[in-house]
Amino acid sequence: MVQIKRMILSGFLLVLGNSLFAQNMVNISGSVVWEHLEINADLSVNLAQAGIRLPTGRIYAEELISDGYQHLIRPQLLSLPIDSSTILRNLLERGEISLKTTDLISGAARAIAPAMSTDLSTLSTHYTVDLRQLSATLMQHDRPSDTMRTLIAAPVTSYTGIIIIANEAMPVHGKRSSALTLPCLFPKVWDTDMNLIYERSMVDRQAATTMVRYVPPQHIFQDTPSGLDPELEAFVGRNPLRIIARGVFGMRPTDPIIDRDDALLIISSEQNRALLREGKVAIVLDSATLTTTF
Repeated sequence: MVQIKRMILSGFLLVLGNSLFAQNMVNISGSVVWEHLEINADLSVNLAQAGIRLPTGRIYAEELISDGYQHLIRPQLLSLPIDSSTILRNLLERGEISLKTTDLISGAARAIAPAMSTDLSTLSTHYTVDLRQLSATLMQHDRPSDTMRTLIAAPVTSYTGIIIIANEAMPVHGKRSSALTLPCLFPKVWDTDMNLIYERSMVDRQAATTMVRYVPPQHIFQDTPSGLDPELEAFVGRNPLRIIARGVFGMRPTDPIIDRDDALLIISSEQNRALLREGKVAIVLDSATLTTTF
């Protein structure tokens, strides 16, 4: 029995040692692309530094990348901003999500076959992690919460979607400063009276897995009848409500503030309130904020 335990311990230490070796030998770089809600990661191993010789060592180099990927992508995933005050690591620490779940999400990444550099010095591959899966996992409510509404329905136009234009630096609520609005997985939308107009619990999980779509400014200035990029038009329809944000709110400035009159156009109509439940909301941000590199 003692011998068996020693064998198990030795095997565990061997696996752990290989994993640590892989983390040290494999390099990672990439970006969070908010426009597409994905993490793109490039992993590579320098064969000489890892003591690998071709051609027999190629399989071992591929195993190094595979072994190192999960550990190297984890810090990037856990640092992802969930809302204005929370990153994914905070949810893990509070027990709202498990490490197993986050590893399953990163483990489901699309990967391309490893390729050798032209000088045969480096083996590299590319992974794409779909953050829509994480968004769907974190929207755990059974039914959408009620949106704010007016006491009496008003005769307003029925829109096909909502576009909030927040691509310029704006005043930060409660501070004597201005800032660009930054992306996160679940931003809130407030009106100028600081009424909460939109947040993730208002989304019907059966209708949408994400609550907003982020787009750069050029997507709303296209040479098309609607002025919209075709993909954006397919999302918000041909007659979206266009709103210019008046400010931004949050410890991390992620939450657009819209004029009260614009908010009334949404909450005064059942059809327009339904756009919130369906997640038919696009937020236009400065292009520089839509990609975060690591």
